[in-house]
Amino acid sequence: MLTHAFLAALAVFICFGGNYLTGQSMLERPLVVGLVTGLLMGDMRIGILMGASLEAVFLGNVNIGGVISAEPVTATVISTTFAITAGVSKGAAITLAIPIGMLAAFMVMFMKNVLFNIFAPVLDKIAAEGNEHKINALQWGTWAFYYLIISAVSFVGVLAGSGPVNTFVKEIPKVVMNGLNAAGGLLPAVGFAILMKLLWDNKLAVYYLLGFVLTAYVKLPAVAVAAIGIVICVVVAQNEMRLNQMQKQGVSQTNNSSAHTSKEEEEEDFFS
Repeated sequence: MLTHAFLAALAVFICFGGNYLTGQSMLERPLVVGLVTGLLMGDMRIGILMGASLEAVFLGNVNIGGVISAEPVTATVISTTFAITAGVSKGAAITLAIPIGMLAAFMVMFMKNVLFNIFAPVLDKIAAEGNEHKINALQWGTWAFYYLIISAVSFVGVLAGSGPVNTFVKEIPKVVMNGLNAAGGLLPAVGFAILMKLLWDNKLAVYYLLGFVLTAYVKLPAVAVAAIGIVICVVVAQNEMRLNQMQKQGVSQTNNSSAHTSKEEEEEDFFS
């Protein structure tokens, strides 16, 4: 399990640290994190399945104001690791991801707001001196220190938790496990509901109903529905561009007509 714990920590470091290093390149999304964890753990299939399921769960997670949402990278890595190494079912692992993500989110906020504030006066002093080399060294040093700590949390969690989780899962009654699987199946719907609450518009309702009909009744795969959505987006965008051009032409013609009329009025006033 030491190897699995190290690989889990490596996955967190690559996805979490690499995301901010490359300028928010979406490496921290569960879909990518699950794939990376599955590749490192030797089971890409479960990694992709877990990542896709957790992507739906964390789809609408946004930190707004003082509200702290669950941290998706640590949650995805640990739950995927448990699903691969400890034999935890996908539904139960998805359910475990929520408390793990909340715990990781509180730790991340503590590190940002408390622990790493001690470096702020140091940075101000170095900046006042105009020492660019020390600024770069402090930036890279704090980056490595920060993400190594977060990765260490996943390392300890997998190392200490994989065995107990495996034993605990074996002792869970079948009824409780079925409940966990059912809850895990509902969580993606909750994620989509949170996203829809933020984006919902009555004008877009017809497209939502179309996607629902295509998926639920026509039984089209998600890729086909996404392709249809892209086609609709292109058609709508072309129509809006055409309307904007017509409006600009109409405004231009109106301005020209108004200028011509005002010139004729001036001439009539001059000769009258």
